[in-house]
Amino acid sequence: MTSIVKTLRERENISQDDLAARLGITRQTLSKYENGESNFSSDIIKKLAEIFNVDYACFIDNEMPLTPQYNIVKTSVSKPQTDMRINIPQENIAKFKQVLLYILNKVGAKPNVGQTVIYKLLYFIDFDFYELYEEQLMGLRYLKNNFGPTPVDFAKLIKEMEQNGDLEEVKTKYFNRDQTKYLPRKKADLSLLSALELKHIDKELERLSDKTGKELSDFSHKDIPWIGAKLGDVIDYEAVFYRNNDTSLREYADEND
Repeated sequence: MTSIVKTLRERENISQDDLAARLGITRQTLSKYENGESNFSSDIIKKLAEIFNVDYACFIDNEMPLTPQYNIVKTSVSKPQTDMRINIPQENIAKFKQVLLYILNKVGAKPNVGQTVIYKLLYFIDFDFYELYEEQLMGLRYLKNNFGPTPVDFAKLIKEMEQNGDLEEVKTKYFNRDQTKYLPRKKADLSLLSALELKHIDKELERLSDKTGKELSDFSHKDIPWIGAKLGDVIDYEAVFYRNNDTSLREYADEND
């Protein structure tokens, strides 16, 4: 299948050498993108969208836009240049532990809420909060894998919490499949969470906690931060500002208003 990049490049009469230079890559790398031999990184997709003045999602879906318009949601964010967002995940382990205990006390008893669901709940709590408020809640790092985002060092942190008597890990079955569940042994220390953070977590749990692990994995595969990352790499928080309507929660003002 012909890559949209090649179609757009030829339509704009841009040579491979010229486009590669503008992207900061080699012509050979560009050729691999055009031939479908390599997946786009989020940085390359951003640059391509700017160069060809098309929606970010065109390169994800490999589909030509109906009309050539620059439609990335990030362009609608009004933010003073002096107010810089921190794009490096600021892990707050103490807060993570309390958020996890809060989640487990609220929805952990649901039969569908095993390890996979917990992974995705943590991911969407973190990334949705960043999109909505441009601040980090837990700031955990998440790796891209085939089943969706996975929090880094989760197993290590669970072991610490078990040793401290915060929770217990148990093995069970869910529809005849092996499942890892976590039973809370303590209540969460809510002093580490603001009212806004608690309200956000409650909304996320109400919205997502009844979904199965597969449903949440499939949903995460529609999220631009996950799509734009390379397999095994840490997912970029900043990519939430390129989300499409499938996963975006923020209402962006129209720049033409």
